Amino acid sequence: MYLLVYVDDLILTGNHSPTIKSFITTLDKEFAIKDLGRLNYFLGLEVTYTTNGLFLNQSKYTMDILTRAKMLDAKPAPTPLSSNVSFVTAVSQFLHAPTVDHFKEIKRILRYLKGTIAFGLHYSRPTTTSLLGFFDADWARCLETRHSTYGYSIFLGGNLISWSAKKQPTVARSSCESEYCAMANTAAEIVSITHLLQELHALPPDRPTMLCDNQSALFLTQNPVSHKRAKHIDLDYHFLRELVNAGKLVTKFVPTKLQVADIFTKSLPLSQFNIFRQMLCISPPPFSLRGDVR
Repeated sequence: MYLLVYVDDLILTGNHSPTIKSFITTLDKEFAIKDLGRLNYFLGLEVTYTTNGLFLNQSKYTMDILTRAKMLDAKPAPTPLSSNVSFVTAVSQFLHAPTVDHFKEIKRILRYLKGTIAFGLHYSRPTTTSLLGFFDADWARCLETRHSTYGYSIFLGGNLISWSAKKQPTVARSSCESEYCAMANTAAEIVSITHLLQELHALPPDRPTMLCDNQSALFLTQNPVSHKRAKHIDLDYHFLRELVNAGKLVTKFVPTKLQVADIFTKSLPLSQFNIFRQMLCISPPPFSLRGDVR
């Protein structure tokens, strides 16, 4: 079992309590520090210990945002964005060219937060330690620049440990190209995570797996003769092919209805949004919370 200890602005973690205490004592000899005990709150992140792991949320941070926006009494929204929303300029960039539609959607995001103040991430002790990555790209999403957006979510033993949603820096000439670029970026993140896990002596025995819902992009990773058709994505092609050929990565197909990374790239109907949110292990706090027993 790993311990989380908060010392001033440092979080120490490990699975051997005497070693952690010895390290804190050594630090205390060199620096003026204060042992705050088990981690409960850090940079707006609240930590609750459950019978089977941890529950992380940002209720206080969310309340502060809603208070500043004077939306504490707002009517909750079931999803962050309307299912039919489409912008010329992304919501994240609306300050540069704000419109009424942007304002409405920003308010909707806040209304969604109002309805999910207590929601957070659940982390449980896994029975397996497999590394699994989902990714997706929304081709030519930006109506102004035709740049695609992509997102990924990476799980370790069923627990979400890394996620991202970004606009791709260049224009993709096909949906396959945008998906393949998203796959390469996700693979790079997985490689970084495997290096960290190796340093922690916690590298899973199984090869990391990436799940793709685009058959053309998947074909490029598994068929070496397809290289001549992919010269415009040459670097990404070689990067992924080397990982697959070296046995450091496995790529598999997943149906779109199970491609959880979709939640980061597009607005979804409520039913699908709820399914993906649950797959990310985001939900209200458990009914029974274990107290902070030291």
